[in-house]
Amino acid sequence: MGKFDGVLLLSDFDNTLVYTEDALLSGGRLPPLNSANREAIHYFMAEGGIFSVATGRALPSFAPIAPTLPMNGPTILFNGAALYDFAREEYLETAFLPEDIREKLLPVEEAFPGLVCEIYHDGNTIHTLHPSELTRNHLRLTGSSAVEVRSIGEVPPPISKVLFEETGQRGRDLERYIRSQPWARDFEIVRSGKFFLEITAKGATKGAMTQKLASLLGIRAENVCCVGDEANDLTMLAAAGHAFAPANAIEAVRRAPGVELLPDCREDALAALIDRLDGLYA
Repeated sequence: MGKFDGVLLLSDFDNTLVYTEDALLSGGRLPPLNSANREAIHYFMAEGGIFSVATGRALPSFAPIAPTLPMNGPTILFNGAALYDFAREEYLETAFLPEDIREKLLPVEEAFPGLVCEIYHDGNTIHTLHPSELTRNHLRLTGSSAVEVRSIGEVPPPISKVLFEETGQRGRDLERYIRSQPWARDFEIVRSGKFFLEITAKGATKGAMTQKLASLLGIRAENVCCVGDEANDLTMLAAAGHAFAPANAIEAVRRAPGVELLPDCREDALAALIDRLDGLYA
């Protein structure tokens, strides 16, 4: 019996488990998981804990990373639109967008000529619309290739999520426009990082999929521990029995009810979290 038997620890990936923002801006390579966090996660798992990642990344962009991380539980992908078991190489749960999302987004394309976005299929294909330097940096960072299309209407279903990459005032205008649409309430619309706005199916959130994963594993709610840094992590943190955020998290996350602050992601936040769990479950 280990001290972490029956405990689930879920971590966001970008800028929580690994700090990737500098590489995104520069077009550099993905940094590795540092040794302090790696050793702490190994210790957590050796003591019976289940560790995995809850990420907005798609299957093709996280598949090359998964084998490099110490994980022993299924992974939440697409911001909560899927639960994937890398050991079995299969989806355990999916909540993809309805087919009519393409026609709903056509007026958005018309209102914002040159609209920049990535459209994720359920498999290993990523489609891009008017890719920018940010798009190329993002794909390079995730180790993904993409198929460029002239319209979202060309992308075959099922679509797991749509990721908009408009920045500055145009990005703010785009978000206001999308949220003003009569269909907006039928979807999850959330910011993920400084540059990205995502649309997933209604109920397809990290929080909802965290609850499904805990149920699948037989983990009690009070023993679900989650850590994240962005708005797309808020539902997951709300679902956790123990919620944490690195010091580099956005203000809304740092001030969320019940969230305990950790050091910056670049200062071994996960190692600090597991050290705190070590005392909690002593």
